[in-house]
Amino acid sequence: MSTEFHRIVLKIGSSSLNHAEGGVSEAAIQEVAQVIARLNRAGMECVLVSSGAVAAGMGKLGFVKRPRDIAGKQAAAAVGQGVLIEKYAQAFERHGLTSAQVLLSRMDLAEVSRYRNAQNTLERLLHLGTVPIINENDTVVVEELCFGDNDRLSALVAGLVHADFLIILTDVDGLYTANPKSDPTARRMDEVRDIAEVMDMAGDAGSNLGTGGMVTKLKAAEIATRFGIGMLLLNASRLGELENLLAGKRPLGTYFVPSSHRLSGRKRWIAYAGLSEGSIIVDDGAEKALALEGKSLLASGIIGVEGGWERKELVRILNQDGQEIARGLAELSSTEVDAVKGLHSEEMLARISGLDGGEVIHRDNLTLMGDIGAK
Repeated sequence: MSTEFHRIVLKIGSSSLNHAEGGVSEAAIQEVAQVIARLNRAGMECVLVSSGAVAAGMGKLGFVKRPRDIAGKQAAAAVGQGVLIEKYAQAFERHGLTSAQVLLSRMDLAEVSRYRNAQNTLERLLHLGTVPIINENDTVVVEELCFGDNDRLSALVAGLVHADFLIILTDVDGLYTANPKSDPTARRMDEVRDIAEVMDMAGDAGSNLGTGGMVTKLKAAEIATRFGIGMLLLNASRLGELENLLAGKRPLGTYFVPSSHRLSGRKRWIAYAGLSEGSIIVDDGAEKALALEGKSLLASGIIGVEGGWERKELVRILNQDGQEIARGLAELSSTEVDAVKGLHSEEMLARISGLDGGEVIHRDNLTLMGDIGAK
């Protein structure tokens, strides 16, 4: 068999996995396991990012609507997670595969040591021939430290395990030029190279069971493609077509082309996994030096500070319009940055002790964001 993919991350959402009234669809679970088993036998390692715990819990608890409060959501997840993983384990065992549950919280990826630990654990599980099944740890997560949706989580996981391909299953055939349910002239886009150009085509979440929508999928595509990973948006009803990959053919859907300027592992963490502690506002000259000239951030280009942080913590860099242009690890605390903003490097070094260089954020510890990051 000839294929360019060795490691795949597959994400399936609640709307594809559960009955409309709540509860897990046995047929959907069986089909996921069957497709992954066939890909696995052909030499492809698969990681499954699966929603459905809250929806499964809803069915078990008799809830008609998804809980809106955090406690209700966490209670449903606590009940549903066991139901969901048991169904998966039984389905994979029928194909001679062992599955492994991995629950991640935002903090597991936000701290470097925990990020590496999660990475090492997943690598070992794949080496042992298991199928990791990943979900957000909804039972204990707090709102301000959650991923928000499993689309974003799947893109971060794809980067974490150095995947070759990310596949997000949805309830439509891909990204359309307009809403196909209301506009008969809408056409599906086979391929997308510039995500910023299509972001306004996205709609909101449309399912009572899910939290995602097309916007979250496009944001996941932005992350994955910047990691150098292609992403396919595929209708869950076409799940069986993933076996076309074994013949080197891509299933029908919308494919997001990976960026040629891919981020390294460290810069991946800086851009998308780490939690920023505050913001540094820079002038036009500093913005140009960062975005176009590949320079480090110097104190002379800083005009403001927001929030608080200590040395070596992650901060956002904003231009004068409030747009985030970069993120990086600051060599100075927020108090120190505020004290030296606008100064030349020699003046900064004379005022602040214990520094190795004259940069506030060194280029090696800085990642450009969004469209700017592609330049």
